[in-house]
Amino acid sequence: QVHLVESGGGLVQAGESLRLSCVTSRSTFSVNAIGWYRQAPGKQRELVALTSKGGVTNYADSIQGRFTISRDNAKSTVYLQMNSLKPEDTAVYYCYADWSWDPNHYWGQGTQVTVSA
Repeated sequence: QVHLVESGGGLVQAGESLRLSCVTSRSTFSVNAIGWYRQAPGKQRELVALTSKGGVTNYADSIQGRFTISRDNAKSTVYLQMNSLKPEDTAVYYCYADWSWDPNHYWGQGTQVTVSA
């Protein structure tokens, strides 16, 4: 069983920054895809940023230019740097990872991000 543990959420004002971290219990050197999704109240879970094997990175249009995903394979950690936060970024942020040789998809427990106007 693989565990993903997020941290770094909190309450901030609009325009401020936060950095989320997600540590995995399995090495990320061979990860197929790893990144972040979010779910706001009453809405479906949506992709925020995902980085795949080969270095391909996808960002949601709504966060382009404000959020940056990065990872440190030596620490089995993926980060989400969130700048210029807006109230509409308020959501629970979930870490996601999968490995090509493992049919399971793994999620963290989520971390709350709340942005006040």
